[in-house]
Amino acid sequence: RCKNLSVSFWNSYWMLPSDVCGMNCFWEAAFRYDYMKTHPSEKMHLAVVACGERLEETVTMLRSAIIFSIKPLQFHIFAEDQLHKSFKDILDDFPYEGKVNYTLYPITFPTESAAEWKKLFKPCASQRLFLPLILKNVDSLLYVDTDILFLRPVDDIWSFLRKFNSSQIAAMAPEHEEPRIGWYNRFARHPFYGVTGINSGVMLMNMTRIRRKYFKNDMTTVRLQWGEILMPLLKKYKLNITWGDQDLLNIMFFHNPESLYVFPCQWNYRPDHCIYGSNCKEAEEEGIFILHGNRGVYHDDKQPTFRAVYEAIKNYSFGDDLVHSLLQPLELELQKTMHTYCGRVYKVFIKQLTKSIRDLYDRRSKGR
Repeated sequence: RCKNLSVSFWNSYWMLPSDVCGMNCFWEAAFRYDYMKTHPSEKMHLAVVACGERLEETVTMLRSAIIFSIKPLQFHIFAEDQLHKSFKDILDDFPYEGKVNYTLYPITFPTESAAEWKKLFKPCASQRLFLPLILKNVDSLLYVDTDILFLRPVDDIWSFLRKFNSSQIAAMAPEHEEPRIGWYNRFARHPFYGVTGINSGVMLMNMTRIRRKYFKNDMTTVRLQWGEILMPLLKKYKLNITWGDQDLLNIMFFHNPESLYVFPCQWNYRPDHCIYGSNCKEAEEEGIFILHGNRGVYHDDKQPTFRAVYEAIKNYSFGDDLVHSLLQPLELELQKTMHTYCGRVYKVFIKQLTKSIRDLYDRRSKGR
């Protein structure tokens, strides 16, 4: 199992004043600190950033990833220092069966601009922008928000990496399917990708390509690399962005649309896909693959359909029968939510989950 990353190097490094060590020094030092020995072809890399009251939510997301996935998983957990012990205590008790490793990292930003990045949108949210530059030995990575639940194996979204054409470096889903309720196309004060923008809560990245690419931009005629473009973008648009780092990604891919692979909506299914009526046709046909409970819907009563799925996975005990301990009780709870728009289509919440459980048991029976 990967050992927890010592934070002593990082903490001592961030104390250097900006006139002693600038951006270039920061990345060189981070790169020299070779804490990861990875084999990208042998395991799937999943990253998450957790701050504040996100411990339980993050653990539930990790549980959902473990339940169905086939190939080994490597978790990269970026968390505030005070959360590290809790993560370690919980994760060390998980029955991994040898297929999961994890590494804990501190939240880190370049010294000279740390304050600006920390206050962008939500605390720690912009950490995801720096993953290609921090995890320099990781070839490909799936980043997810803490409020994500996997309803089918991580292997399946990981397989999209093989579908990238030669120019594509990342994959995300649209922010909206229906422009009439879209946020970016109605309110954005900055460029955004496509018709309704993109949502960065589920982001699959070929990080080797990201690190090598030179990006077109509206700040200079010279193309800039990932580490060069982030701070200029923030400085230019910080008074015009509402959703922080997601807005910066929208601006970046607006200027480089050929670099993005777009997921169908069932790979990042959010309340907006059903609270005003069902508008994700792919989910209606095949079910939800990845559930994204943004707007805090796992923790209030506004969208009980989302909360029911979250509670079912959170309370499931590894090793218990998935049909009797998870699927059947969940369906009963979902039937109680039919007074809501999302509840009226509750079957899309269990359609893929049912298939994932059946496939898991089929694999186990064939493995005997």
